[in-house]
Amino acid sequence: MDALLLSRLQFAAATFFHFLFVPLTLGLSLIVAIMETKYVNTGEEIYLRMTKFWGKLFLLNFAVGVVTGITLEFQFGTNWSKYSTYVGDIFGSLLAIEATAAFFLESTFIAVWVFGWKKLSKKAHMMVMWLVFIGSNLSAVWILLANGWMQNPVGYVLRNGRAELDNFFAVVTNPFAWHEFMHTVSSAFLLSAFFVMGVSAYHLLKKQEVEFFTRSFKLALIVGLATSLFVAGQGHFHGNEVAKVQPSKLAAMESHWETQAGAPMYLLQIPDEKNEGNLVEALPIPGLLSILAYNSPSATVKGLKDFPKEDRPPVALTFYAFRLMVGLGTLFIGLMILGWMYRDKLTEKPWFLRAMLFAIPLPYIAIQAGWIVAEVGRQPWIVYGLMRTSDAVSPVDPSQVAFSMVLMCVIYALLGVAGFSLIARYAAKGPETHSA
Repeated sequence: MDALLLSRLQFAAATFFHFLFVPLTLGLSLIVAIMETKYVNTGEEIYLRMTKFWGKLFLLNFAVGVVTGITLEFQFGTNWSKYSTYVGDIFGSLLAIEATAAFFLESTFIAVWVFGWKKLSKKAHMMVMWLVFIGSNLSAVWILLANGWMQNPVGYVLRNGRAELDNFFAVVTNPFAWHEFMHTVSSAFLLSAFFVMGVSAYHLLKKQEVEFFTRSFKLALIVGLATSLFVAGQGHFHGNEVAKVQPSKLAAMESHWETQAGAPMYLLQIPDEKNEGNLVEALPIPGLLSILAYNSPSATVKGLKDFPKEDRPPVALTFYAFRLMVGLGTLFIGLMILGWMYRDKLTEKPWFLRAMLFAIPLPYIAIQAGWIVAEVGRQPWIVYGLMRTSDAVSPVDPSQVAFSMVLMCVIYALLGVAGFSLIARYAAKGPETHSA
């Protein structure tokens, strides 16, 4: 394997592993903030216990997430130096703002929250948790603005052999980036709701702390129901933006080969890249792809054959990842509707509680599939239409990349085992008897 493939594999491994922890940080900070707010407003001891129990799980997850995210930024210098040289004036400024403003805000207020229980008033301590939530999601804003710029480069000029920042306002108002932010963050809230409901279901099946975990389940259910519907609706508008900005990605997502007005969507479809067509194509819904892409049943959708072969993304991986994401998203809505129907008789529905327990990994899978669509579907560009991935890699020996990748994977595996073991152990243990 050459340095390009190895560098791509290393970055993908680091990103996927890091993003096992990021979504729970984003969403659990919101749920914990809501719990503490309910404690301040009602004075009920149970909400204080809920805040501390779920807050500790948030802290464990945050700690591992921070460690696993550090190597990502180093790789822009070690593996992708040509990319950093070419677009660092834009991309680097966004990452710098994230690190010096959002992340510092988040980490500082986490420390205040942890050590301020007996030093701050109840309302002040509650506000600190809301600042943690704002800080973590503000961090996501700048990271996704950076990624959104790679998906849809705006606000730059080509000068001195590189892309230089020309309009910062255009960069921070990039519509594609904000669609990506809304889709990613709402998915993180949904994942966190499933995590809370899954852990709660585990204890309800064992008849442990029934009131505590029933309230936890119901609170997370409200978040989960709202976000499952929002993710689906917002995903449609994000798809409209993809159709406009990255038509080759849209074509790959649907294995759509022939340019066609009133393009149908096939319920049964198997992509075949070698023959530039489909092995199986059945059960068409007339005009549905045109509606999903352009909100019109008669709109023309450009097919993959109208793109040069060297500009087409990998079709099969993009296609199946997209369907996995959408299929799981549909399942989540169904589970949330059932949860709403059974919210007052959870302990009477052990089969549903088991389903929610075993559903904990599914939002993680859906989010990873979504990132495969976003990143693999952008290929062969590292910056869409501006810089190819093959032109961005560092001039390094493949053996160096291979060694660092193996070392990183070993360290990450150890971190993952330790992190998930601690989270699982504490989650299974349940809350302390007293909140103090």
